[in-house]
Amino acid sequence: MKKLFTVASAFLLFGCAELQQVASQYPNLGSMANADIAAGLKEALNKGIDQQVTKLTATDGFYKNQMVKILLPPELQKVDKGLRDIGMGSLADEGLKVLNRAAESAVKESIPIFSDAVTKMTFTDAKNILLGTDNSATMYLQNSTSNALYTKFSPKVETSLAKVGADKVWANIITKYNSIPLVTKVNPDLKDYVTRKAMDGVFTMVAVEEKKIRTDVNARTSDLLKRVFAMQDNKR
Repeated sequence: MKKLFTVASAFLLFGCAELQQVASQYPNLGSMANADIAAGLKEALNKGIDQQVTKLTATDGFYKNQMVKILLPPELQKVDKGLRDIGMGSLADEGLKVLNRAAESAVKESIPIFSDAVTKMTFTDAKNILLGTDNSATMYLQNSTSNALYTKFSPKVETSLAKVGADKVWANIITKYNSIPLVTKVNPDLKDYVTRKAMDGVFTMVAVEEKKIRTDVNARTSDLLKRVFAMQDNKR
């Protein structure tokens, strides 16, 4: 009965046509393979969130991780140079650090958003994802959820900018820079910039874990992951 319920639930969730298309690629794996593929891909993404994204929430999770460290956009690079030229390098350094601190704080509050996005995904092209590149599942998640995630994530970044004092630091930086004679005044949208960079960082780290699961059998820490990604190994 439990097996029949699992299969029925899978068909309701992912659609008969899509599952039949996937099933045709795996004629010897049985009907349970269809649900396994979708569930395994979701588990891989959730594992990426749990194993890698949580690292970003620690102090220096962004700032000392060269893969995701938030650097200054072109508009603010001239601000950085201008401050250093007048002997205010320490203020410029602090400005960069607090942007990363804001991202670290915001991601901590937003992990449930990413997890919920995984739960709600419909893997209509599960076969292509499974047999795709080392970051296919991550790219699917990014393409499917970025707009909704931005809407939910942006207010948390705004709160984090205030929480870590980044708004005050950058108000001071911009005021001092704009007071330098002959410079073109700037008024950057830090909330938008940090939101997008923080999201980029999250997807980057999810991709790290996905690649590990795809290429290292020891990273497949559950029977489901071993079974599903063995399909990928056999097709490569």
